[in-house]
Amino acid sequence: MSETVRVELGARAYEVRIGQGLLARAGAEIAPLLQRRKVAVLTDERVAPLHLDALRAGLARADIEMSALALPAGEATKAWPQFSRAVEWLLAEKVERQDILIALGGGVIGDLGGFAAAVLRRGVRFVQIPTTLLAQVDSSVGGKTGINAPQGKNLIGAFHQPSLVLADIDVLGTLAPRDFLAGYGEVVKYGLLGDAEFFAWLEAHGPRLAGDPALATAAVRRSVQMKADIVARDETEQGDRALLNLGHTFCHALEAATGYSDRLLHGEGVAVGCALAFETSARLGLCPQETPSRVRAHLRAMGMKVDLADIAGDLPDADGLLTLMAQDKKVLDGRLHFILARDIGAAFVTSDVPREVVHAVLTDALAAR
Repeated sequence: MSETVRVELGARAYEVRIGQGLLARAGAEIAPLLQRRKVAVLTDERVAPLHLDALRAGLARADIEMSALALPAGEATKAWPQFSRAVEWLLAEKVERQDILIALGGGVIGDLGGFAAAVLRRGVRFVQIPTTLLAQVDSSVGGKTGINAPQGKNLIGAFHQPSLVLADIDVLGTLAPRDFLAGYGEVVKYGLLGDAEFFAWLEAHGPRLAGDPALATAAVRRSVQMKADIVARDETEQGDRALLNLGHTFCHALEAATGYSDRLLHGEGVAVGCALAFETSARLGLCPQETPSRVRAHLRAMGMKVDLADIAGDLPDADGLLTLMAQDKKVLDGRLHFILARDIGAAFVTSDVPREVVHAVLTDALAAR
């Protein structure tokens, strides 16, 4: 059995199905969307050996043919060279406007595949089959697609909603513990930004999520429901949707500083960024002084990265990190927009953050390395 969350966007509404065994049922799930029984699949070289045969078999049960391209794994793939390769392959496969592209993988493949679908023949439909916890609760839902530029992360892209998302909880069992925890960085973000009860639930159950499909399903469903509600209110990030970037202003600068490498996975950067955002909020007198400690204590209990000291290798100084933050997409009229919080579950967007306060937070965090 699977649970369903509907993303309400009028004529472009779609369902996110969450549960076990969805790869095996992929053909039955996707067949109603198809004009012809053929799909193209973008995946990566890490995911393909683990899940591509299962997807092929699931599609074959509904007599759906599949062709697939596996791109190199890793964040470096999310750039022009592999994007061009993917689009040219899709054209060579003669993918038509009424066809379906399937993105089978984590956030990199989902973002790149969705962007390819957005621009191919001025827009083809696509289905997200996220294979990481991070992608299931975040990047597969909401229609943000794109690739990175040398100047920063996700600076090239489009809003292009999927037609369906299949979040198979079973595939999470193939994740390395570090990758599961990186995804958890996005799960805990939802509690921190808008649901104190969910955060308390995670404090109680978080350490058991990886080994309990029922708990994992509940956590993914709540996270997806929160994101779906926000996206339905603000699809193109003119207001409320910016709340989903809690921790990301710091995170994106840290990812750039570490070269988008395995030194810092995205979800790890989100966790560190959330801790820094709550520390900044406390220093500005916005939230109780004990709140950042509670946030950090839970992240520590999960075995996650929490501090800049947890990031291996050299980092820029505070000025250097602020320069990287200035490249963020959330810069408007030259002012950096932060997501801060009045307490757990009470985040808000502001551009009224003194540079010297952020500088001091970063300086202190760097001094503790």
